[in-house]
Order: sequence, then C-alpha cells, then structure tokens
Amino acid sequence: MSLVRWKPVLHRPPRENPNGFPRSRCPPRSQLPRPFCYRKPVSRSVSCSTLPKDQRPRVRPIVRAGVTQTPSLAEVEDAEVLFSETFQLKHSQTVEGKIAVRLNPAEADENGTKWRLTVGCNLEGKWTLHWGVSYFDEIGSEWDQPPPEMRPPDSVLIKDYAIETPLKKVSSPLEGQMLHEIHIDFDSNTPIAAIHFVLKEEETGAWFQHKGRDFRISLTDYPKEDNVVGGRRGFGIWPGALNQISSLLPKAEGSSSKQKDSAGEVRDTMIQNRHISQFSEEISISKQLLVTNSMTVSVRKSDDTDKKIIQFDTDLPGDVIVHWGVCTNDGRKWVIPSTPHPPTTKIFRQKVLQTLLQPKADSIGSWGLFLVDKESSGVVFVLKLNEYTWLNNMGTDFYVPIGRESSSTTEIALDNIAREQPTGTETQDVRNRLNILVPPPNESLEATDPKEISTSPIKSQVTLRTDKAVAYTDEIINEIRSLVTDISSERGQGAKSKEAQESILQEIEKLAAEAYSIFRSSIPSFVEHVSDVEISKPAVKVCSGTGSGYEILCQGFNWESNKSGRWYSELSAKTKELSSLGFTVVWLPPPTESVSPEGYMPKDLYNLNSRYGSMEELKDLVKSFHEVGIKVLGDVVLNHRCAHYQNKDGVWNIFGGRLDWDERAIVADDPHFQGRGNKSSGDSFHAAPNIDHSQDFVRRDLKEWLCWLRKEIGYDGWRLDFVRGFWGGYVKDYIEASEPYFAVGEYWDSLSYTYGAMDHNQDAHRQRIVDWINATNGTAGAFDVTTKGILHSALERCEYWRLSDADGKPPGVVGWWPSRAVTFIENHDTGSTQGHWRFPSGKEMQGYAYILTHPGTPAVFYDHIFSHYNHEISKLISVRNRNKIHCRSTVKITKAERDVYAAEIEEKVAVKIGPGFYEPPDGPKSWVVAAEGTDYKVWETS
Repeated sequence: MSLVRWKPVLHRPPRENPNGFPRSRCPPRSQLPRPFCYRKPVSRSVSCSTLPKDQRPRVRPIVRAGVTQTPSLAEVEDAEVLFSETFQLKHSQTVEGKIAVRLNPAEADENGTKWRLTVGCNLEGKWTLHWGVSYFDEIGSEWDQPPPEMRPPDSVLIKDYAIETPLKKVSSPLEGQMLHEIHIDFDSNTPIAAIHFVLKEEETGAWFQHKGRDFRISLTDYPKEDNVVGGRRGFGIWPGALNQISSLLPKAEGSSSKQKDSAGEVRDTMIQNRHISQFSEEISISKQLLVTNSMTVSVRKSDDTDKKIIQFDTDLPGDVIVHWGVCTNDGRKWVIPSTPHPPTTKIFRQKVLQTLLQPKADSIGSWGLFLVDKESSGVVFVLKLNEYTWLNNMGTDFYVPIGRESSSTTEIALDNIAREQPTGTETQDVRNRLNILVPPPNESLEATDPKEISTSPIKSQVTLRTDKAVAYTDEIINEIRSLVTDISSERGQGAKSKEAQESILQEIEKLAAEAYSIFRSSIPSFVEHVSDVEISKPAVKVCSGTGSGYEILCQGFNWESNKSGRWYSELSAKTKELSSLGFTVVWLPPPTESVSPEGYMPKDLYNLNSRYGSMEELKDLVKSFHEVGIKVLGDVVLNHRCAHYQNKDGVWNIFGGRLDWDERAIVADDPHFQGRGNKSSGDSFHAAPNIDHSQDFVRRDLKEWLCWLRKEIGYDGWRLDFVRGFWGGYVKDYIEASEPYFAVGEYWDSLSYTYGAMDHNQDAHRQRIVDWINATNGTAGAFDVTTKGILHSALERCEYWRLSDADGKPPGVVGWWPSRAVTFIENHDTGSTQGHWRFPSGKEMQGYAYILTHPGTPAVFYDHIFSHYNHEISKLISVRNRNKIHCRSTVKITKAERDVYAAEIEEKVAVKIGPGFYEPPDGPKSWVVAAEGTDYKVWETS
C-alpha cells in the first residue's frame, strides 16, 4: 500500500460561512449548497517542470576546463550508427486533486431532522470509503458498524467494526469531468457521536489519511479532542480504525444497572441539546502514478578518427543531467573521459562528469552529443532529475558499449556472466542483470542489485566436486552463448519476431537457472579435506564482503556483556548451542582497548586486552566458533579514536601505541580536537577525534591493522561502526585490502515523520543507506534501519499496510537491494539496558517472523536468543534453512491491510503477521503450518 499526504485547505474563514447561508439548524432549501464543483486534477512530474520551454528555469552546472564546441544534431544526422539501444525509464508522477467533505440537511426532509454527509473525490480511480461510527456512551477511539438505515447501497461489512462503500461516478459541471461521491444519510436524533472514515483507492491499494490517522466528523457540541478542524464542530482528526483492533477487544460493561441508567440519561440529554452545523471543506491530495519514459543512446562514427559520438535522446520533460564516465577493458570502473567535454559539463568529485542535456526545440525532452575516445570500451551513466531523484537501469548503471560495434548490452552482460562461475544470484537476478524482460505489475520480483554486473570475477570458498559437473556447466554456458549469438544476429536482420526473441531469452534463463542449481548442489555443507591435485585447481570464492547469501547473523553480546570481564569465556560455552540453532555468522563486540568499557571509544588499536577478555581468550573464542561452522565478525570502529596525550594547548589529539598519529590524522572541521587534516567526508562524532581517512598514512595503517586482525585473530569479516562519519569509498578500500567474507555497516539516521506520525514513504531514508552501499561499490551491506522503523509503526499502531511500498515491494532497503540489506529488530543500542529505540514490547516474534522469512540477511539479538523466545526463533530459522530462503529470494506481497500483512517467499513459504485473518489460497500447492505464535503464522509447501 502507499500513503498519500493530505494538506487541508479550509474553506471556512473566521467571519464567513462558506455556503452563504446563516448558521441555523435548518436553513431554507433555496439556500442549500449546490453540488461540489471541483477543479480539474493537476498532473505533475515529481522530478520535472511542466512550464513552457521558454519559461523553464535552467539549473546549469558550472563549466570546467576542457569544454569545447561539440557537433550539432544536424552535423551528425548522416553519421553511421554503430550501436543504438533504447532504455525504459520508470519514475513516479504526482497527480493532484481534491477530497471534499460536506455536511448539510437532507433536501427531502420536512421535519428538519434528516442530515446528509457527502464525501467526494475528483481523481480518477476506484474509490472506496472505509468507515464506521462511535456513540456518546463509548470511551476510546474504536469504531462500530453504522446501523442498517445509514448504510448506502452496495456496502460491505468488514468484520464487526466497519463497512466499506464504493464511491459512485457522477458528472461534474466543469468540462464534463467525472467525479466520485458517496452520500450517507442519518437522523439528528441518532445516538451516534461521530462518523470516522479513511478513503481507499482500490487500484493502487493506497489509503488516504490525514498524517497517518483517520478522519472524524463530529456530531456533538462536546468534543473532548483538541484535534477538531474548523472549530468546535465539524471535520476533524481522530486516532481510529487503523490504530485499533476493535474486533479483538471486549466491550466494557457497566458495574451496575444504576450506572447504566445514569449514563443513558446523560446520553439522552446530550442528544436533545446538540446542534449540528453544516460545513463544507476540501483537502488537497496527491496520488503517485508510475510513468514510463525512454532514453535512446546511439554510438555514431565521427570525422575525428580518434573519437566516437555518443548521442543521447530522451522524452523526459524538464532538466536532465547525465552523470557519466567511460570505462576500459570491458570493466565498469568509471573514468573521466579525455577532453573535449560537452557544454554545460562539470567535474563531480574528480571522479565523473555531469552534463546537462539540451532541451529539444520542437518537442518535450532533451538531447546531447558527447565525444569519447574510440579506445574506450563503453560509457557508463545514470540520470539525475533533481536532488533526490536518480534513474538507473533496473538497479544497475546504464552501460553503452563502444569498442564492439556489433554487440548489444545483453550479449556483453552474458559474456561477463559466462566468464564467472554461477553465484548466489537467482534466475530473477539473471533476468534483471540482462534487462531482458520487465516483470508484470502484479508480481513482486526482486530488483537487480546495483553494481552487481560490475563486480570482479566472483569468488567462492570451495571447488566443484566433480569434473563432470564442471563440464556440464560449461556445456550450458556454450548453449547460452549460441542462443545469444542467434538472437543478436537475427535482431540485426529483423528476421525474428519479438515473441520469438522472448522465447529464446526465456530459454537462456532456464539454462542459467540450471547452471546455478548445479553450482549450489556442488557446495559441501561441511569442511572437506582436499588433495594436492584438487588444491591446484583455481578456487571459486564467495564475493568478498557479501558472503554466500544464506547467512543468518547472531549478535553475540549486549550492552552489559563487558561487566563480567570474561565475556569471551562465557560465550565460548554457547558456541555449540548457537550452531545447533542454525546461525552461520556471529558478531562479536569491539576487541580493542577503549576509554568506554563497551569498546566504542577505541584507543590503542593493537591492544586487544579489553573488558570482554584477553587477546588469547578472544583467539580461543574465534577458534571455537570456527570448529562448529560459524564465521566471526569483528566490530571495528574506524570513524574515531581516542588520543593518548595532550598537545601544547591541552587538547587530546596525540595518539600512542603502534599507530602514533598526530593532529594530521584528525579532520580539520572537528571543532573540539584541533585537527590539521582535511575536512570530514561525513558526519561528526563529537565524543572523540574524528579520523581523516583522506590521509594516505591513515588508510595504509588501517588496512594493515584489519589484515592483522584477520590473520592474528581469525576474524572472517567486519561490523563497521558509525559509517555515516566517513565516505563509503574508503570502506571499499578497506574491504578490498582485508578481503572479508562478510561486512556490514551501521548507517543510522532518522526516518521521516510529519507531526509525530511516521510518513508512509521512506524512500529518501532507504536511498541514503543505498547511496552509502553504492559508495562502497557494493562490497559491504548495511543494517536495514528503514525496515526496523517501519515495523515499529506497523506493529505499534496496527497499520500493517505500511509493509508494502508504492510498487508492492517491501518498503525498506530489503525492497531495493536485498542482498546488501541486513535486517534486524533490536541490537545493543536500541534494546538491552540502553533502550534507545526499543522494539514494540510483546511483538518481537512478529518482527522475527518477518525478517526470518524474507530476503536480506537477518540478524537476531543475543537477548532474544537466550530468552523465552528461543524456541520460536529456532523454528523460524529451521523454516528458512529448510526452504533455502536466501538474501535474494523473491517476495510476493499478498495482503497489506490495516490489521494483517501476508506474503509468499519463493513460492515455498507463506507468512502472515498481525491480528487479522489470512490463509494461503487453495490451489495446486498444499500448505502446512510450520510455525505460529501470537499474531503470526508461517506455512510451507508440503
């Protein structure tokens, strides 16, 4: 589901009546308000201007040296086209409209007791009013179903707390526009105190609310709420249905009949004395629509024998900036091309170019001509529409080949895959990497991981078992190559239909899936002893930093673990139990000497005698985990470091130990520690000197230290603390130097809230996390803070619709880049004795039912493992392992409503969380309950 923000536009000034008649209980019929007259909806792109070309504000980048005159369109029109490809560009567009609410006396009423509530909308769609009522003698914000006489035709009962009524199409007096309206009639003598509603758009599943809450029409003079809009009576906000579980809560009973009689007298008095006033209000709303534009990129011959012309042509309206570079040797590493550069070009961070495309003279869109060296193998780019909107090629960079005139990007991508052994990438990833087929809108398929196509040859830690399997896999690869050659040649001749080409592509996917299944089945589940002959074969390694995709992470400590002074020894006794539960990776606390006992204020990085135990005890612990098949992550604090000595001004900024740095190792803009380095590349951590990672000696020393930890202690990977403090590109350097099996960064910042209520759309938040991962070149994952925050609101407020984004996918990082998302519900900061952001109490198992069945790499907190949740967590881990759910597994969200969320994973596991009802649909599959508990249930196919 998606949430649309409402901005109230009140048409009732303090001294005027909006309808032009005095505020009486029953005005003359001749003065009754006419039907709504809506303005026509306004359609706007979220990223582009719709002004005429000559009125558009142009944001032109600063032009740098090396810019010269490039050819015009007329000059290159006859140049030979060597290669051309059209990319589909999907982005959101905002359509603005109005929701109108009116309360007035019914026209056919002679007694003056009949009233009519009208709710209308002027946006296209299939609209449904989800509504209920509350009574004078009720306490709280629960809904009840309205009495039968109030229910309009076609209303449907929703359990015992609400009904849903479709809005009907009516004609508008404005330009023949179609509106949607509903009328609810009631008697003024009714004991109803208020009418509550939310509006639902059935086609998109979007709930239209006000700041995350329901709307309330008050029918009483005695509102107890402060959040009534438009005075004492009228249209207001009320925390209602989407926050309540009225079907599960018993109604309160009076303690005696005397109390009931007294309450009834008060209620009757309130009904007799109330005065209902008419009103009319409008609320501005905006609805997100998915729009598809295109970008055609052509490679043309140039008169300059050393250059080729890259022509960009797009129908995207407004300003379009191409963020681009070139690459060599069929790699995907971005390099700034040699001069000349196009006009309106600037150099971005000395790494890439940014060029503003020129507006078309006779149509909507932009164009550009770039000159590049013919020796370059390709052009790599993404598109920037505004500060927050970037477009890429289904999760990876756009790539246009230059060196091979007859090759398509599909063929080149397949060649790259063929040079590698199959990895943990599923069939859907192959489809996305090749950009072949667009999944239908009713399917929730995983997007390709950014940068995945650009990774170096994939590594794994084991060799294939038999030469026969290798030979068979090579045979499959050769078949794929043959099919690609066929489709490329036929496409160039126009001989094959689109259907025939898609048939070949589907065959490619099947072969790729078959090759992958051979690869997966060849990986041993235990450590094998291999002969010298086998050792001489080139090993296939797991991709550095991202593991195999099947990891289940255990946080092996909490905030109090340091207090015993012998945590390493205590945890060592639990290694076998953790292994038996199904954990494959454990995250240990910071190992270094530290000013703070928890380890997050490191001092001498090479001193590993900490409050958790000695260096030797740490080595023994790591060895014990390795013996039971669990890999170990070290918690490394690279952002800041505490000094040993003061300088001449009394400032603590001189370091001791093996890494005896001075003020040059501290960023210059840290106000507390007089650093003499360069300015920080991230946010500041004010409690300790922030390290300047741009210094060569700092990076060299930290690389050596990480490699020393890998060799001396036996760590398999890293948990990286406070990575917001420095650029992700430095993390890439550290990962490439230390080659960890798995690495995850803590990129933590606040989600988006409006007036205290969490926004439904958290794309900006997860984009910041994805940007950091991308800066590491995908070599590390990140904790999915977005998913944790959304789970908080969904479970606390009974708003399970939050667990589906506008595209019907998971709304966190796991919905965009699942193989780099480490999902969690609690850790030593949020829970334990700190409790900075504790997960909703009593709902922890709903959270684990979600993250342990979904893609991403799930992390389980130590306090929950060794608690009464142990058995339930163990069951969920077994389900995950038994059904081979991994970080890239596909998810199909089947239900995301007020009180229930449900999804199918890999078509093998179904899960529901929330108090509402859900059962997997009957069909060819037979579903069996595999795990269940309070407000959650998990099924698997039998």
